Amino acid sequence: AQEALGLLCMVLLTVTALVANVVVMVVILKTPLVRKFIFVCHLCVVDLLSAIFLMPLGIISSSSCFNRVIYSIAECQALIFLNVCFISASILTISIISVERYYYIVHPMRYEVKMTIRLAVAGVVFIWVKSVLITVLAVVGWPQDNGATSASRCTVYWSPGAHKEAFVIIFSIVCFILPTIIIFAVYCSIYRVARLASLQHAPVLAQVAAPRPRSDSVTSQVTIVTTRNLPLPRLTPERFLGGNKAILTLVLIVGQFLCCWLPFFAFHLHSSIADAATGGGHGEMVVTWIAYSSFAINPFFYGLLNRQIREELARLWRSCLHRPLGQELCLSVSEASVQENILQFLQ
Repeated sequence: AQEALGLLCMVLLTVTALVANVVVMVVILKTPLVRKFIFVCHLCVVDLLSAIFLMPLGIISSSSCFNRVIYSIAECQALIFLNVCFISASILTISIISVERYYYIVHPMRYEVKMTIRLAVAGVVFIWVKSVLITVLAVVGWPQDNGATSASRCTVYWSPGAHKEAFVIIFSIVCFILPTIIIFAVYCSIYRVARLASLQHAPVLAQVAAPRPRSDSVTSQVTIVTTRNLPLPRLTPERFLGGNKAILTLVLIVGQFLCCWLPFFAFHLHSSIADAATGGGHGEMVVTWIAYSSFAINPFFYGLLNRQIREELARLWRSCLHRPLGQELCLSVSEASVQENILQFLQ
């Protein structure tokens, strides 16, 4: 019963990752303002590739139903290469999304000027180059003969020599510790601006007509953010920030990242320092699938939490059902404001 339940959970996670990432990608590709969502689309592409390649292979490696599956050394190397590469690309993309949101909200004028398609493509290229370079370290020093190993033993710990300890440490620092610091710093800054926006909303409304000299301070950026989309009474700070909804949203985003990846990297760091000769068995399987669950959760946290993506998805769904669109959903994303209000983003 335990084995069947575990297999069912792994299959459900894989199916959810496939469907959710495809849905968000379709919505984004049908959105005119593709530039705003290029990194979210890239995250969906990485997670979709992970759901196609990593998660089915993870089921084979984790379930006792496939104990007789044997990998050659080349096949095992390819699996480890894909594993490390896709994990690195997914986490680095999340880090860039957090930085992009910071500039999008705190420095909207800079974002409009500097955030071009060329810069976005350069960011995507940087992600893959860095991921591939890190992944090469994972397969350096492996034996080159025609040996074979069980699918359940095809982990980074099967690599011989002391090099695996150095790789796990570098991998953890570059792909977890540094991104975690960036994400914490960025979202703390975003929350601070949200609080300033809520406190200064009333004074700003009273002084909208008074021109001010251009400034790049946080206060001036709060003024820009809070006055850009004034004709939206349903998103007033009293209704939205009341009950700590803003901090709850940010805690959920950061908490989801930590819950998925902290056990994975903590386990691998401990196993590497403890000089484990083989994989961690059930412990490694559990932390691996907790990390893989990120591929199914990311489309919801980074895609469907966005108001414009949700409205576009609802519009497409109603179009597919041939139902008349409601007045609220008839507003296409192309007609929406280029700069999304900070309160809308937090919602």
